[in-house]
Amino acid sequence: MKHSKIDRRLWIFIIPILLSLGFIVGKKSGEITRISIEGAETLIGLEFNQAERDSMLRDLNDQLAAYQEMRKIPIENSTGPAIAFNPLPHGFVPEQMQKPFNWGLPATVDLPQNEKDIAFLSVAELSVLIKSRKLSSERLTTIYLNRIKKYSDTLQCLITLLDTEALQKAREMDIEIQNGNYRGPLHGIPYGIKDLLSVKGTKTTWGAAPFKDQLIDETATVVEKLDASGAVLVGKFTLGALAMGDVWYGGITKNPWNLNQGSSGSSAGSASAVSAALVPFAIGTETLGSIVSPSTRNGVTGLRPTFGRVSRHGAMALSWSMDKIGPISRSALDNGIVLSTINGFDEKDKSTIPAAFNYSGSNSIKDLKIGYFPAFFEGDRSNLANDLQVLEDLKAMGLTLHPLELSTSVPVGSMRIILEAEAAAAFDDLTRSNRDDLLVAQHKNAWPNIFRTARFIPAVEYIQANRYRSILIEEIHELFKEFDVIVAPSFAGNQLLITNLTGHPALCMPNGFSQNGSPTSITFLANLYDEEKLIMLGSHYQKKTEWQRKRPPFFDR
Repeated sequence: MKHSKIDRRLWIFIIPILLSLGFIVGKKSGEITRISIEGAETLIGLEFNQAERDSMLRDLNDQLAAYQEMRKIPIENSTGPAIAFNPLPHGFVPEQMQKPFNWGLPATVDLPQNEKDIAFLSVAELSVLIKSRKLSSERLTTIYLNRIKKYSDTLQCLITLLDTEALQKAREMDIEIQNGNYRGPLHGIPYGIKDLLSVKGTKTTWGAAPFKDQLIDETATVVEKLDASGAVLVGKFTLGALAMGDVWYGGITKNPWNLNQGSSGSSAGSASAVSAALVPFAIGTETLGSIVSPSTRNGVTGLRPTFGRVSRHGAMALSWSMDKIGPISRSALDNGIVLSTINGFDEKDKSTIPAAFNYSGSNSIKDLKIGYFPAFFEGDRSNLANDLQVLEDLKAMGLTLHPLELSTSVPVGSMRIILEAEAAAAFDDLTRSNRDDLLVAQHKNAWPNIFRTARFIPAVEYIQANRYRSILIEEIHELFKEFDVIVAPSFAGNQLLITNLTGHPALCMPNGFSQNGSPTSITFLANLYDEEKLIMLGSHYQKKTEWQRKRPPFFDR
């Protein structure tokens, strides 16, 4: 068939268009074309000309082939990147000389007659009872196991109960005390862990359906340290799937103060169990609020340690440069006792940094310089009255509060891509295999969509965000180094994101209740590796206020 002049003229225009669209070039399936590049330009906020696009084609296709080659080799979640995050500002070295601990524990504690009153005691009180042999570890463990069996289904907070193993360990601890071998204040004390920590011989589900039968043939370092201290592991508690929220494959973990409300997350089960006195303390983790948020919701005390203070070996990785492991308990002092055990360098975790933790109950809080952010204590937001009362309580304790401003020169909100990119890498196989469809949460703000979206974060922008993070670290260090403790509402402003990016420690404590009866919280911040100052001030604040001794009515029986 012959073409007319008009047909030939049309082809003069059509052929270049088809070429630009990747047609008439023998395009292979999955091959990158100029139109692919042009579409990607919108995603990265840049624009190239046609010659530049042509120049990139071969290299981009080579890069795609390299990705496909790498994907042939499975990589475990526990394998971190060769680039390790270090939160230390220039010239800053943590204290290395570890001194003996002085917890300031009472010489004696009366043993309550009612078992539920025993269950609500603090770690510090329980340790005195066990050491004095007024209470055996076996009896205490049995009390908590019975409460777990009675209430865990209501709270939807338990994944694995370790009753046989716990009772055996408790009996061993009782025998050791009888023989004069006392390991320390955690000797014989039951506890639970967030089920993203591996324990050999048990399943480690990460709260997610794709991993609900997963067995990891090792025990996390923090669990090994707690075991060596004499603590008794009774169970593995729920977490929001892959460390987000309180929705896991078995349901929604509940807040003991309001069973119509979720426990918040992602350390949902750990905080819920402590609040309802199913254990005196539990281990949680935080990347961006996962200790602070459930501690607030459940009315318990959570400690987020400095990044690098506690080994993450054996823990699920979400963000290698932001994940932190810390205790959730009924008091600041209890958290200090637990931190003294799980703290320390670990050759299995290259992110750990050697640092002393020198807490002494004899130190005076009058020597502490306290700062606060006035801008966060203004306005008409909910629970403001409770936060303002904290300032008044501290002043009544004889402390002077110094105002300061939390400001930065870098775009902090933009740095969330660090977490998102690392999380997408940690669960890359889940996305590529489409097993992310098995997760319960599938809304736009859930992990499946975040992981997919993060695939489009350019490596250059991820590195740029970390360069800005280096600036942020120096700026926050300059601000914090003048103060021992800084008081901040737990969720006001962007302090939660800032301090998680810089790796600073935080102590979140109950400070009252909202109008609907839900617990509220306040957060104390400190400079890197200054957790002992948080425990000092937190302990004195809790002695004055007693919010940490409040009990959820339904479970106070």
